[in-house]
Amino acid sequence: MLPSPSGMVRVVVVPVPGSMERWIRRLRRPAHSLVAALAAAGLGGLTASPLRACTSFVLRGSDGGRVYARTMEFGQPLNSQAVLIQRGTPLRGNGPDGGQGNGLAWTSRYAVVGLNALGLKDVVPDGMNEKGLAGGLLYFAGYAKFQTVPPGQTQRSINSAQLLTYVLTNFASIAEVKRGLPKILVNGASVPAFGGPLPIHMTLHDRSGQSLSVEYIDGVLNLMDNPTGTYTNDPPFPYHLAAAGNYANLSAMPPPEMRINGLALPPASTGAGLHGLPGDFLATSRFIRALTLSRFAPTNLSSQQQVGTAFRILGQFDLPPGSVQLPPGGAFGGAGATSTYEITEWSVAADQQNLVYYIQTYDNPDLRSLRFDRLPLDGGTIQVMALDQRPQITELRP
Repeated sequence: MLPSPSGMVRVVVVPVPGSMERWIRRLRRPAHSLVAALAAAGLGGLTASPLRACTSFVLRGSDGGRVYARTMEFGQPLNSQAVLIQRGTPLRGNGPDGGQGNGLAWTSRYAVVGLNALGLKDVVPDGMNEKGLAGGLLYFAGYAKFQTVPPGQTQRSINSAQLLTYVLTNFASIAEVKRGLPKILVNGASVPAFGGPLPIHMTLHDRSGQSLSVEYIDGVLNLMDNPTGTYTNDPPFPYHLAAAGNYANLSAMPPPEMRINGLALPPASTGAGLHGLPGDFLATSRFIRALTLSRFAPTNLSSQQQVGTAFRILGQFDLPPGSVQLPPGGAFGGAGATSTYEITEWSVAADQQNLVYYIQTYDNPDLRSLRFDRLPLDGGTIQVMALDQRPQITELRP
């Protein structure tokens, strides 16, 4: 654990590769009661959490670049818009009492593009900055518990919904995040537009190839290196890694022909190497699926070409309408849910090499892009752009 300058923040920093066993033992300490209970139950309570089926991964390009991609699923309409936060934009965090703008004040050091949500133009659940640092907030219900803000420390505090906005406007790399994030407090105050606290964790990726998991559990900031680049929802990230070894048999190559007493039994179909790949929408299953598909993605394609690969993989996680139902009167899908089922509201891919952010929405599969080299990065304001464009359909004639 690393103390902050004030001595009031506990931080757990876990490097990977490393001993997962030591990490699991740490989670079983009393300070992590929720996770300890899950571990003692052998991960048996996973289905108790709402789905919120966000999935993310990273692909490598042959030019040394990387493409970060993710989906956003929810029952409550997010009404997202494309957003540009310019350099020099004054921003203000919300305090632990839910007060608007009575928390930490800062000015954006870097320009940021991404998507906002719930009519809050400065709340960015996904995005990338001009230095190529990219990432997103993913739902973490049942485990997220943010920091207690001591009396007199409100102005060191931001709300959980503002976490990615703060990181992308302030830091250029994972190393800077590790140094800087422990210096502030992140509270779990209610977000009125959401209807309650926003329980999230965060995935981050920089241009050097470093990835980071950020989780607040029982008031403790947990920073964990993520060499896989893959991220989904509950349970805490270490358990996804611990379970991944159970699928070491999966391969994009077909298994060898089986022979029994001279009888040849070859695979009956292509794809046999991935037999056993979980296909359901549980976060644990999606993690394995995203990890496997990104792991075996082509490596001879440029970063720009890998954007196409990313959207093909993202399509594996689209929720067919009606496939994930929302119980009436429940909190599944968000307090403001108006639908009876979840959908994939949008999918994005961030080309960290060429600094282009691509967007695809439920109503329009056409790609829309935000290119840093064509945007006004200076100006000190937040600019929003609608995503209500109609799909372009090409009529074919002989």
